[in-house]
Amino acid sequence: MKDPCFESESWGELYATLTAAVDLEGLAADTKALRRRRRLREVQELLRLALAYGAGLGSLRTTAAWAARVGIAELSDVALMKRLCGAGDWLVAIFGRLLRARSGALPPGIGSRPLRLVDASCISKPGSVGTDWRLHAVFDPARQCFSELELTDAKGGECFDRFAVLPGEIRIGDRGYIGCAGLRHVVGGGGDFIIRAGWNAFRLRGPNGARFDLFAGLRRAGNQLDQWVWIEDPRHHAALKVRLVAARKSPAAAEQERRRLRQNAKRKGKTPDARSLEAAGWIILVTSLDDVPANDILALYRLRWQIELAFKRLKSLAHLDQLPARKPALARSWIAAKLIIAALIGLTIQEFLEFPPSGRRNAKAPTLDLAPLPARL
Repeated sequence: MKDPCFESESWGELYATLTAAVDLEGLAADTKALRRRRRLREVQELLRLALAYGAGLGSLRTTAAWAARVGIAELSDVALMKRLCGAGDWLVAIFGRLLRARSGALPPGIGSRPLRLVDASCISKPGSVGTDWRLHAVFDPARQCFSELELTDAKGGECFDRFAVLPGEIRIGDRGYIGCAGLRHVVGGGGDFIIRAGWNAFRLRGPNGARFDLFAGLRRAGNQLDQWVWIEDPRHHAALKVRLVAARKSPAAAEQERRRLRQNAKRKGKTPDARSLEAAGWIILVTSLDDVPANDILALYRLRWQIELAFKRLKSLAHLDQLPARKPALARSWIAAKLIIAALIGLTIQEFLEFPPSGRRNAKAPTLDLAPLPARL
C-alpha cells in the first residue's frame, strides 16, 4: 500500500482532512514553526516533510532528496534537520487538536465512573541500551484510545499527578505509581485509585496506629485479605488511609513468579529475599474505593493489560520503537509526527467502520483504533 505522505494525489486528500480539523497556519504562527519562509514557503510543505520523515522514508538525506525529486523544496539534510527541530511544538499542537476533534464525537466513559488506565512506555535512540524517552499515558478503555500523553526524558518518573483527574474517575496503575503524592492528587481531584503494590513499597499502620505486619495479615487471611490500613507519608504529618486488597495466586502463577525472581537474583549474583518469594504468591492492591467488593476491585485491575496492548499496537503499527534520531529536538519532532500518523490511521479506520458494505451508516458502530491516539506531549 502506498503512503499518502509520498503520493501527491493521496496527500491532497490527507491534507484536506487535516485542515478541516486543525488550523495549521494559526498553530504555525503561534509556535513559530515557519519563521523563515525561504525554500519552504507553506506550512503544507513543512508538514508533508515531517510526516514523510516520521513515516520512515529513511534518513534526513534520503528525505531531502525525495523532497527535491517531487518538487517540494531544495534542502540539504542539515537544513531539513533544522526545520524539523524547530517544528516540534507545532507538530505536538497538531496532534492535540486532532485528538480533541475526534474525542468530542465519542461516547463518555464506562457508566458513571470513567476508568482511566495509566502507564508509561520507553523509547530508545539508536545504539542505546537503556531508556532515552518515556511516554506517559492515560488510556480510556471504554473508547479504546489514549486520552492524554506526555513525553519526558529518562528522568521523568511515573506518577499520577502528571495528569489532571476527572471527578468520579477511577485511575488504575501498576506498582510504579504507589507514591503518596500521586495518590493524594487523585483523591483531591475527586477520583479514586487502584494500585498494584509491592510488599516493601510502604510502611503500614493498623487502625490502632501500631505497625501493620503485612505478611502476618496475609497468612491469617487464607486466600483473600480486605482491610483498611494507613500508609506512612514522610511529606505529610497525616498518614494516608487506603484499603488493602490481596488475593492468593494460583500455584502455577506463584511458582512462575518465584522462578523469575530466582533467575533475576542469579544473574546479579544475589540470593532472592525470602519475603519477596512469599509475596510472589499474592496479588496485592491498594485502593481508595470503599463501596466496591474486593473481587470487583481485583477484576478492575486486570483491565490494566489493555494499556500495555495499546502501547504494543502503537509500536508495531506506527513503529514508534524505531527512533532514528539522536538529537533531542529532532527526536521529539519524529515522535510527534509518528503520533499524528497514528491519529490519522485511527480517524481513517473509524470512518471505514461507520460505513459498512451494506451502504447504511451504523450509528452504533464500535470505536476501534488500530493505532491508539495519545493527546499531548
